[in-house]
Amino acid sequence: MQTTISSEFHHHAEIAEAEAILRSCVHCGFCNATCPTYQLAGNELDGPRGRIYLIKEMLEGNSPTDKTQSHLDRCLTCRACETTCPSGVQYGRLVDIGRQEIEKRVPRPVWQKIVRRGLLAVLPYPRRFAFVLGLGRMVRPLLPLSLQRKIPARQIRYPANSPSCHPRKMLVLDGCVQPLTAPNINRAAAEVLDRLGITLITAPRAGCCGALNQHLADPGGAHDMMRRNIDAWWPYIEQGVEAIVMTASGCGVMVKEYGTILKHDPEYAAKAARISGLCRDLGEILRHEDLGVFSGIGEGIRVAYQSSCTSQHGQKLSGVVEAILKNCGYTLTRVADTHLCCGAAGTYTLLQPEWSQKLLDNKLDALQQDAAEFIATANIGCKLHLESAARLPVKHWIELLHPSP
Repeated sequence: MQTTISSEFHHHAEIAEAEAILRSCVHCGFCNATCPTYQLAGNELDGPRGRIYLIKEMLEGNSPTDKTQSHLDRCLTCRACETTCPSGVQYGRLVDIGRQEIEKRVPRPVWQKIVRRGLLAVLPYPRRFAFVLGLGRMVRPLLPLSLQRKIPARQIRYPANSPSCHPRKMLVLDGCVQPLTAPNINRAAAEVLDRLGITLITAPRAGCCGALNQHLADPGGAHDMMRRNIDAWWPYIEQGVEAIVMTASGCGVMVKEYGTILKHDPEYAAKAARISGLCRDLGEILRHEDLGVFSGIGEGIRVAYQSSCTSQHGQKLSGVVEAILKNCGYTLTRVADTHLCCGAAGTYTLLQPEWSQKLLDNKLDALQQDAAEFIATANIGCKLHLESAARLPVKHWIELLHPSP
């Protein structure tokens, strides 16, 4: 794709990166075949190729409009298009840059500003989120059904067993939403790894990975969170931890991109690259371990596995968790259109509820069609979204290797 970037952008490092991505696109349109929003709308501008053109026009000096902004807002950043693209277009990175630039040029309505700023002020901060979540649970019976479903029920937090102190040690990110909505996921991960001779450590000062801010066009806030996490993890890295384990695939794809996003930061670039190199999805850890101790744990149990977009498209880990579950005895049911997003996509459920609900309905139809007993997933956002309307229990896949008491 030929580009003529406006002179106003010539000294912007990120725009040079965006231009390189634009030039790698060959207009083939294969991306539209696997884009969830294009499948829903049938509109070129609600598919990756159309959005690429919109970003190109803006960077070439054409004034974007609120319609341009809406088409970019409706993108899930699921990155199914990246899996399909024969040219390796880094669409996820391009759309982040495009959103950041359009945010500077197109004023949002006041109500949109309030909602977006409210989400960024609450969700990444566990204490604030705990307060808001508690209020939501108190008034839940008074809310419309559509809102009631978005408020997760309180889960029993089971006490963790005292872990052994193994020579092999790994860090784990608690995250922001997961500890309050599904507190037993990291507990299960720690106890599974403990049985494999690995001690899981939490860095108390680490927090949100920065994904919410990054995808809501707040790069400054995202970068601050990334630097905070790097500072929190660095002493442990110097002590020789083997890896930084992610139990939420959405956080995993973000942390793996710290090196790319902070590559122009003179103080943090090298550390960010090191952090990204150490980041591993939990499935990446377990696939290299001897799981004989879990053999047969799922014998006779049928599971529908929802392969999260951040796992299969963002981290290119298709088939990893599925193989682990099969090796532990579980029977995986047939699921149609596994490449399509469930509609969770971080804050998408709140900002694009109609589109999100359509995608959820389609995904649950696919997951619940083959007599499964459970739905399993690898991402907290997907888990919360799916269980808001699923007939079946929804679990993080690691909980199937370590059932709750």
